[in-house]
Amino acid sequence: MNRNTRTEIFSRLRDENPTPTTELKFSSTFELLISVILSAQATDVSVNKATEKLYRIANTPETIFALGVDGLKRYIKTIGLYNTKAANIIKTCDILIQQHASVVPDTREALEALPGVGRKTANVILNTAFHQIAMAVDTHIFRVSNRTGIAPGKNVLEVEKRLLRLVPEEFLLDAHHWLILHGRYVCLARKPRCGACVIEDLCEYKQKPSE
Repeated sequence: MNRNTRTEIFSRLRDENPTPTTELKFSSTFELLISVILSAQATDVSVNKATEKLYRIANTPETIFALGVDGLKRYIKTIGLYNTKAANIIKTCDILIQQHASVVPDTREALEALPGVGRKTANVILNTAFHQIAMAVDTHIFRVSNRTGIAPGKNVLEVEKRLLRLVPEEFLLDAHHWLILHGRYVCLARKPRCGACVIEDLCEYKQKPSE
């Protein structure tokens, strides 16, 4: 795929959705951090249902830390891996209070030092909260990047690096959101909705007759 094709792809995605953002509901950078930690191997819908109740009661490092692991579990028990996530979130709140004056840091190194925060989560925070260019490659973005030919790669890190190198600069800040939404609602895993796709004629994917 050449640069002109990639430019046209992202131009169309931008025309369709000029201001893309995460579907997680949050009102502060800290809330976003907690929601992203909770979203690992869980849907945004399930996270939003849990945090709607949680954030009414506790939405700062101090108030969530005060809940303790068991108290937090009561709010997030509908989310997968909630035991591990509760423990990590309490530890993260403690670190934020003790080391960062209760402010979410804006560097990858500091973010990845927080329990429950890996590279993908750090990328989401850097991009969505701090408007830094970053690619949080999840299963949707990995699939779309490979299937369309935008930035094929054998693993998520390879795809991330190729996206950062190959996506035209004017689209880099929002590319993560366009790709994840496209994968979530159009370029589906089992049966992509090619007939409803605005970039179908530019895509390198060839559907099998059975699809």
